[in-house]
Amino acid sequence: MGDVVIVDHGMGNIRSVEKAFEACGCTAAVSRAPEEIARAAALVVPGVGSFGDCAANLDRFGLREAILDFLRAGRPYLGICLGLQILFPSSEESPGAEGLGLFEGAVRRFPEGLKVPHMGWNTLSLEGAAPCPLFRGIGDGTYAYFVHSYYPEPADGAAAASSTEYGVRFASALCRGPVMATQFHPEKSQRAGLAMVRNFVEHARAAAP
Repeated sequence: MGDVVIVDHGMGNIRSVEKAFEACGCTAAVSRAPEEIARAAALVVPGVGSFGDCAANLDRFGLREAILDFLRAGRPYLGICLGLQILFPSSEESPGAEGLGLFEGAVRRFPEGLKVPHMGWNTLSLEGAAPCPLFRGIGDGTYAYFVHSYYPEPADGAAAASSTEYGVRFASALCRGPVMATQFHPEKSQRAGLAMVRNFVEHARAAAP
């Protein structure tokens, strides 16, 4: 298998994600070079920060088209937190900022009265008739670690691989073909999170030509 590339778009927690892949026996390159993204066998887009800053950085570093080309090629993608939200066209966090638009729907702010960010451990309710490859061996009700003030609301409910309750029930993971994305942080979710990272690596290896 070729390289797993973690996209460095300047939005934090890159090293934590890199260490999670290392713990699973996979060396992942960290890069913002479009040519390296084009050659990647699998792509990881993490991030902590605002939707608008992320969208601006994708344009600033010439990453938007590189990521879109990668997605169009049907290769494995893992989005984490902001890396999930940026797959949507827009977010209530940053009106006017343009996401990648892979999933139709919206990114919503949690309702008034809830403590935000939603931070800490919460459970995953697995969705769909067939589990997402990311959740192979992961049980319903598994705990994962969250830090976010906005949540995804996909137009196609079938895209939700898991849901979580925090004042509202929201899609906490998405899965469509080779595209997988989590609103929670696998790299901070201890043993279960590392199992998900390992599942992604194994899925990418199996998909490699």
